[in-house]
Amino acid sequence: MANSLRPRGRPKAFHDKTDQNTVQALDRGLALLEQVAARPGLSLSELAAQSGEAVATVFRALVTLQKHDMVEAEDGGQVWHIGPGAFRVGNAFLRRTKVVERARQPMDALMRDTGETANLGIEAADEVLFLSQVETHEAIRAFFPPGTKAPMHVSGIGKALLAWYSDMRVERILRAKGLERSTPATHVTPEALRADLAQIRARGFAIDDQERATGMRCIAAPIFNSHGEPVAGLSVSGPAFRIALEDAGRIGALVRAAADRVTEATGGAQP
Repeated sequence: MANSLRPRGRPKAFHDKTDQNTVQALDRGLALLEQVAARPGLSLSELAAQSGEAVATVFRALVTLQKHDMVEAEDGGQVWHIGPGAFRVGNAFLRRTKVVERARQPMDALMRDTGETANLGIEAADEVLFLSQVETHEAIRAFFPPGTKAPMHVSGIGKALLAWYSDMRVERILRAKGLERSTPATHVTPEALRADLAQIRARGFAIDDQERATGMRCIAAPIFNSHGEPVAGLSVSGPAFRIALEDAGRIGALVRAAADRVTEATGGAQP
């Protein structure tokens, strides 16, 4: 009886905006998505019984997932199946996994040829996300474990991607993230950064000259998809006393060649 008096659509914790409350709702939605994937063709009542949730709760979750094309209803809404949105999300993971897998050998060779740590990264939410690393055997070395993030404008990989992004996309990222100073060498004005990006495009690789961390340099090049769009980047990074600016041309050529091999191996094309 008490439940019937509660305002519909407003749970007891309606005013509770904690992360825990939000995550629990997301957890239920993802669990339901896994149910549909594991046993396609179940009805609403079957899904509710299997999940232990109320029919109304499951229906709202299904409609939300359907809105994003993650599930779809067949036979007049009687049974539910995985939708094209879930395929797109899964396919994005497969593409990323393919890049990680195909980049491994070029990264190994890059580490041996340069003596420095090789890195693979992508852009995620307007930042660089490092996916993989092959560490040098040197005692002093760069270390970016998978999952590490960095601002685009202070990262070799970030600048390599920005250099081949459209002006509109670069502008959007700069508006969203700004140009926070990390070291005295950081580009903190759009004009300075854009001048650097023009040089990167001209020579084919990016240089992070102690812009993220004093005493560390990074040289990076982009990896392209089948449309000639930059989707990832390869780099080598290490202490400035081992990666001298005089060697940037030689190392940059090695990094660009390795990135081009990954582009070719994943079915990409040069822009």
